[in-house]
Formats: sequence, C-alpha cells, structure tokens
Amino acid sequence: MTEDPQPQPRKVHHLNPRSLRGLAHPLRMRLLASLRLEGPATASQLAARLGESSGATSYHLRQLAEYGFVEDDPERGKGRERWWRSAHQGTRTDEDLIRDRDPEVQGALSTLLYEYAAQRAQEVNTWIATRHEWSQEWDEAADTSDYTLHLTPVQVRELGHKVSELMESYRDLAPEDGAPDAAQVRVHSHIFPTRPLADSD
Repeated sequence: MTEDPQPQPRKVHHLNPRSLRGLAHPLRMRLLASLRLEGPATASQLAARLGESSGATSYHLRQLAEYGFVEDDPERGKGRERWWRSAHQGTRTDEDLIRDRDPEVQGALSTLLYEYAAQRAQEVNTWIATRHEWSQEWDEAADTSDYTLHLTPVQVRELGHKVSELMESYRDLAPEDGAPDAAQVRVHSHIFPTRPLADSD
C-alpha cells in the first residue's frame, strides 16, 4: 500500500527593500496577479487580458523576472513567444519591511498597499456585476461581511494568525480537479484600526 504524497509547501516570496521597489508598480502587480490567478501566459496574452500594449507587458515582465517574481515556463516556451509563470504562489510583507523608516521604502510600500486595495475592490465589483451568471447556490454561499471589534495590537496579530491558519487549512480540503461544483474562490482579509468620525452638529 502506497502512502499519499505529502502536499508541497507553498512557495512564498518574502519582500525586502529591493524586491519591494521592483514590484511596487501598478502594471507589474496586475501582471503578477494575473499569472497567479489565471496561469502562465505570453506577453501578448497578458496585454489582451489587461488592456495594455504587448510592449508594456513585455518590458514589465522582464523587470519582474529581474526581481525574481516571474520566470520562464519551460513546459510551454517551445515556440517563438516567451511564456511566463509566477515564481511563487504568494507574497509576504514581513515586519522588518514595515519597520524600515527609509522614505523610499515606505513610499513603495504605500504604492503596493494602495494597488492591493484597488485590485481587491475591483474583484468584489466584478463579482457583484456578474453574480447573476452564477448558480443560486454560489450566490447564497458568497459573503461580503465586515466586523468591528475592539482589540489591542497583540490581539489583532493573534486574530490575523488564526485567520491565516484557517485559510491555509482549506487548501488540503480542495476538491479533485474537474469537480463540477468547484470554482476558484478569492478571500480578502483586512484588519486595521480606525478612528471614530468627528461628531457632527
């Protein structure tokens, strides 16, 4: 009796100041997101997906490759066009980067976060605009909840770790390829402090 192979750990790119500067560009972030969500592609295919010129996508793909975010796809790159794939399944912003007080680093980090927020808002808007194309079961299963809690920074960090662990645990529960009722699902997580709005007269 053979044992089931153990799942391979996800490859995650831990950002550093240099790679952050290489990624913190709206088109590069969109290119990387597309490769991760929709799979390998050529610069021309990505240009069509994103409404950009193939010259722009080709240039920024090479920049992403220089910083280690994308790489050639040897299984597909046998023709004239170069195929690209993401080199990792995820990107992580570590605490050292957040603590870095270099204005250039913090400016790049803000660009990264603003673009993440824009991408996620677009994903939600796309879901709302196309929910009528999905089954009633999917429409009822989807969720856009938000919560307001009163917590300390330590508790927020603990909450973030628990949410991340829960999300990761569902990777092992993924249905087999070809399951008719399965779909790629996006889960967004934002935890941040807020100040009450000023009282109005």
